[in-house]
Amino acid sequence: MINHTPLIEFRDVTVKRNGKIVLDSLDLSINSGEQVAVLGPNGSGKSSLIKTIAREIYPQLGSTVRILGNEVWNLFDLRAQMGVVSNDLVNTCTCKYPAREIVMSGLFGSIGVWPNHHVTPEIERRTDEVLEMMEIAELADRPVEALSSGEARRVVIGRALVHGPRALVLDEPTTSLDFHGKHELRNTLRKLAQSGIGIVMVTHNLTDVIPEINRVVMLRRGRIYQDGPKQQVLNTESLSALFGTPVELIARNGYFHIW
Repeated sequence: MINHTPLIEFRDVTVKRNGKIVLDSLDLSINSGEQVAVLGPNGSGKSSLIKTIAREIYPQLGSTVRILGNEVWNLFDLRAQMGVVSNDLVNTCTCKYPAREIVMSGLFGSIGVWPNHHVTPEIERRTDEVLEMMEIAELADRPVEALSSGEARRVVIGRALVHGPRALVLDEPTTSLDFHGKHELRNTLRKLAQSGIGIVMVTHNLTDVIPEINRVVMLRRGRIYQDGPKQQVLNTESLSALFGTPVELIARNGYFHIW
């Protein structure tokens, strides 16, 4: 039986940070298995959206946030259903622990594997599967702090995937990556999307929108500005209004670029 319960459901969600409204009566629904990009300039509310999904910040009374139909979640159970990869998490995981430990530690909700953790053969097998999936098996024993930015980000995505979640929520996934790192990461995300895992990509960079993403939500000043099929929403007029400057739009090989 197909489960039609939305993965993420926001109803009239308002969030204040430092006395300022950053999400303003936001309505948003994303289905399980859907490939979606949330696109917006800096200051549009993207980081607050991620933190609200991850239960790092909470909306005002009267707001409704549901994940897979539930308003109340144990954080450990939530991570098993939906892997959230933020830039804060990438920075925290870029440390002395080897890549294999960082991936495995996702199963324990920690950073690194601690002496009190019971590592079973099944956990080891699952960790090795994810390292292969993310094409970082050869980096397994290297400290994450010694890896390139692109390699480190793939390790942290692997940490989110080790649970086998239904979806990944990615915050500005190509930030700080060079051209090669961006190319490799986008290829990895394309493979994940093609495997059936849902991807919610929150970004200001239009070229992060991989061809498999078919829906774009434009966020401006904490509100939904546009929401619909990628081919309809991504146009010169909408993008110029979103970013507050005239742009030209070019589509090539399934990717969109603005100038």
